[in-house]
Amino acid sequence: MRFNLCILLLCILGPALKAQDSLYLRVNQLGYLPQDSKVALAFSKKRSQERILLVEKESGNTVIEIRPEQVKTRDWGVFPYYYTIDFSDVHTPGTYYLKTKKSGTTSSAFRIGEDAYGHHQETLLEFMRQQRCGYNPTLDMVCHAKDGRNFYGPVADSTYFDLSGGWHDAGDQLKYLITGSYATAHMLMAYELYPNRFEDNFNALGQPGSNGIPDVLDEAKWGLDWIHKLHPQEDILFHQIADDRDHRGFKIPNKDNSDYGWGENNYRAAYIATGEPQGLGKYQSEATGLANLAGRSAAAMAIAARIWKERLNDPVFSEKCRRAAISLYALGREKEGYQQGNSYGAPYRYNEETWADDMEWGAAELYRLTGEQAYLEQATAYALQSANTDTWTVRDTAAHYQLYPFINMGHYALHTVADEELQKTLANYYREGIEYTLQRAKSNPYHIGIPFIWCSNNLLTSLIAQIILYEKMTGDKQYEPFLAAQRDWLFGRNPWGTSMFTGLPAEGEFPKDVHTSVYVMLGLDVPGGLVDGPIYRSIHDQLLGLTLNDPDEFAHLQNHHVVYHDDVGDYSTNEPTMDGTAGAILMMAHFGMSAHTLTAK
Repeated sequence: MRFNLCILLLCILGPALKAQDSLYLRVNQLGYLPQDSKVALAFSKKRSQERILLVEKESGNTVIEIRPEQVKTRDWGVFPYYYTIDFSDVHTPGTYYLKTKKSGTTSSAFRIGEDAYGHHQETLLEFMRQQRCGYNPTLDMVCHAKDGRNFYGPVADSTYFDLSGGWHDAGDQLKYLITGSYATAHMLMAYELYPNRFEDNFNALGQPGSNGIPDVLDEAKWGLDWIHKLHPQEDILFHQIADDRDHRGFKIPNKDNSDYGWGENNYRAAYIATGEPQGLGKYQSEATGLANLAGRSAAAMAIAARIWKERLNDPVFSEKCRRAAISLYALGREKEGYQQGNSYGAPYRYNEETWADDMEWGAAELYRLTGEQAYLEQATAYALQSANTDTWTVRDTAAHYQLYPFINMGHYALHTVADEELQKTLANYYREGIEYTLQRAKSNPYHIGIPFIWCSNNLLTSLIAQIILYEKMTGDKQYEPFLAAQRDWLFGRNPWGTSMFTGLPAEGEFPKDVHTSVYVMLGLDVPGGLVDGPIYRSIHDQLLGLTLNDPDEFAHLQNHHVVYHDDVGDYSTNEPTMDGTAGAILMMAHFGMSAHTLTAK
C-alpha cells in the first residue's frame, strides 16, 4: 500500500517537481540580425551549472557550447536564479535553437540573418486595416456611417457632422484624435525615414491590389482624411467620437448596440475640443487648451504635404494638407494647453497633460515645409520648454497616457534643421532619457528600462524608437545592446516566453486569446497587433471588471512584480491597440528588409 501511495504521489507531484528543477530558456523568437547583440536569458528555481548548446536546426549540428553567466541583479519574481547566454559572435545566417546539454530542454527556434525581421512592418499594417472605421476591409463591411452629432463648441449641440472614418481605438470602437493623430504622424515619419522598406500590395480602401502608393501611406491617408473631417473650419477641432457608453460587451462594428440618445447603431456623440473640462456623464476630464491635439495633427499634415508633393506628385492633396497644417498649428497657438479624453460612466480616460512637445513637432515640420523662420523660432522655444519635462523616460511612473505621446518626435524633427548647438541640446534630451531607463534596466535580469504602467508595450516601442533616432542624430551606437534587449523582450525574452504581437512569429508563442471583438465573435486571428503588455501587479489587481475566462496558462511563471495574461478577459494586458501598433512601425521598418530586396528574392 505504501509503495502504491508513493507511485501515486509521484504521478501527481512529478510534473510540479520537474518544474521546480526546470531551466527556462527565453529568446527573441523572431530572431537577430547578424551584427546584433544576441543575449538569451535562462532562469530557474535552483542553481544551474548546465552548459547551453546553440544548435543549427536543419542539420542538428551544435555550433557553439556556451557557459551561462549568472546575472548579478536582485531577484525579480519567483525565480531566484537568472543566467545570460551570449552568442553575439555567431553571424552565419540560419535557423537555430538553444538546448541544455544534459537535460535536453530546448528554446523556440529563431533566425539569424538579414531577413530575420522580414517585412513585418507590413504585418503591422494588416492589423491597422482591421481597425478601420467606416469601410473596414478586413470585415468587408461599413460601420458607424452616422458619426456623429456634436457636443460643446461654437455650434448647437447635436448638430450633424460627417466624421466617419478613422480607426477604432482598440478592442472597443471609440475614436480619438489623441491616438489617431499620433498614429498618422508616426506612420508618415517612418515612411520618410525608411521609404524603401514598404510595399504596395493594397489599394486605398485596404483591399488587395496595387495602386502605386506604398501601403503605409494608404494607411496614413486614412488617418489624414479623418483629421481633415475633424477640422471642418478654423475654430472647430473634434477630438473624440463616442465614449464609454460603447462598452456593452463584444460586438460586430456594423451592429453596434450602444445608444447615445438616438437609438442603437445610430448617431454617436462627437466632442469638439474647447480647451475646457468636458463630460456628459458622471466624470469630467481636465483641460487647459488643445495644443496637444492641434500640434501633432499639424505635424502629420505638414509631413503629408511634403510627401504628397515630392514623392507622389499630387499637388492638390499636398496643398490641402499644407493649409490644414497651418490652420491647426494656429489653433494650437491660440489655445495652448492640453485636452484630455472624455469618459461617461467609468473613471478611465486618456489623461494627457503635455502639449509643448506636440507644438514643437508641429512647428518643426512646418518650418521644414515652408522655410518660414517664425516656425523655427517657435519650435526652438517649445523644445526648450518641453525639454525632458514631458517624457516618462526620466520618471518612475505616470498616470494612464499622462505623458503622451510616449516619445517626443519633435526633438528629432527639429534636430534635422537646427544649428549645431541646438542639435547637441536636442540629442542630449534623448540621451538623458535613455540613460535614465538604462539605470533602471540594470536593476532587473531582463535589462528592461520601462516602468510597467498600463500600455507598457507602447512605452517599450517608444524607447526603442528613441534609441534608434538618437543613433541617427549622433552616430553614437553605444546603446545598441540595450536597444536589442528592449526589442527582444517584445518577441519572447520575457518571463512568459511570448511575443507581444499577435501572429508574430507565426510558428511561435504569441497572444491568441486577445480582448477584441473580431477574435471573440468571429474567430479572426489578425496578425500584427501589439497588445497592451505586462503591468505592475499592484495596478492590475485594482482594475474594475477584470476576470479571466480560462485558467492562467502562465500561472507557474507569474510573479509578484508584473503580470501578463493571454486571456480575453484581461483588457489591461491583452488588448491590442491601434496607436501601440502604429507606434511600432518605425521599429519594424528599422530592423526589417527593404521592399526591393524581398522583390528580388
